[in-house]
Amino acid sequence: MSGPRCVVDTSAWIEWLTGSTTGEAVGKQFPGRSHCVVPTIVQLELSKWLVREVGEAQSDEVIAYTQKCVVVPLDTSIALLAAELHREYRLATADAIVYATARQVGAQLLTCDAHFGGLPEVRLFSKTA
Repeated sequence: MSGPRCVVDTSAWIEWLTGSTTGEAVGKQFPGRSHCVVPTIVQLELSKWLVREVGEAQSDEVIAYTQKCVVVPLDTSIALLAAELHREYRLATADAIVYATARQVGAQLLTCDAHFGGLPEVRLFSKTA
């Protein structure tokens, strides 16, 4: 899918990679690489999960794919915005960084994490049991 820029949250990547029912729905909304924004903290979270769940080789493949997307490192402006969003929405630190990155680059956030529900510019795909 092309179109506007979109940050894909770690939860959405995991659902997609595991092929869950939610992941199939999310996968249809994944942006093309030129529109897919990947915060470096998502790379960290994905790498941790992938190495634990499927091994280092598959982790390397997925991280290599993310590197072909629009990678956005954590910088001071994103960190300060994340601090504001943490206070305003009571987000955990990593979630605040992901959401701040989306806000900073003018992108929507594609996620499966319910605690993002109702926030501006968030497309939430609820996990199915």
